[in-house]
Amino acid sequence: MSLLNPKYEYKKLARKVIDGKRHYIDSNTAQALPSVTTILGMTKDMTALNEWKRRVGKVEAQRIVTEAASLGSLMHQHLECYIEGTERPGGTNQVRVQAKQLSDTIIEKGMTNVDQIWGIEQPLMFPGLYAGTADLICQYKGTPVIGDFKTSRKFKKREWIDDYFMQCAAYALAHNEMYGSSINAGLIFIITHDNKYQEFLVQGDEFEKYTDLWLDKVEEYYKIINTTS
Repeated sequence: MSLLNPKYEYKKLARKVIDGKRHYIDSNTAQALPSVTTILGMTKDMTALNEWKRRVGKVEAQRIVTEAASLGSLMHQHLECYIEGTERPGGTNQVRVQAKQLSDTIIEKGMTNVDQIWGIEQPLMFPGLYAGTADLICQYKGTPVIGDFKTSRKFKKREWIDDYFMQCAAYALAHNEMYGSSINAGLIFIITHDNKYQEFLVQGDEFEKYTDLWLDKVEEYYKIINTTS
């Protein structure tokens, strides 16, 4: 049985890869809008990531990134199927079994406080600026939130996940612009690869701070694009 209880008439957005970067097409203007992750990726300080790649080696770094991406993608599929009430992915290899275990823990420990689910894997855009896909649009303990599912190799500290909070702020802004909503909070569901659960809620003044930081990133991105074009 589907857990979806749509509050809004959601629209689809076509995707397009341009120069290796994900974009979405605004159906009203045909403009290709950069994804939220594209903007964050192009404006991110890569010092720590590059140092990690140097330390573990290029081949090992690529293996870790590829494995993590596969696990995260499969976990998202499990959660989407659970919410939509459809058959969840099967399989007996290690990654598939692990993805089911991680999604089960999120369902057990994270979804119990979700009152209503309005959308899952929903494309959103802020006309003329950016677009992206929100993992979850829901009501959490009575508060409308943008939810984001994340996997991690280790426990996270709040000060390490600014990008996650900015993603939620970006999707909330886009949702409010498209559908006239008032979503001003984000919820990060994090599950480590060894199946330990964390949850981070951002709202109020802190959410406003990340909204401002996100808009700064958008401005920085377009400065980079205009300089290199």
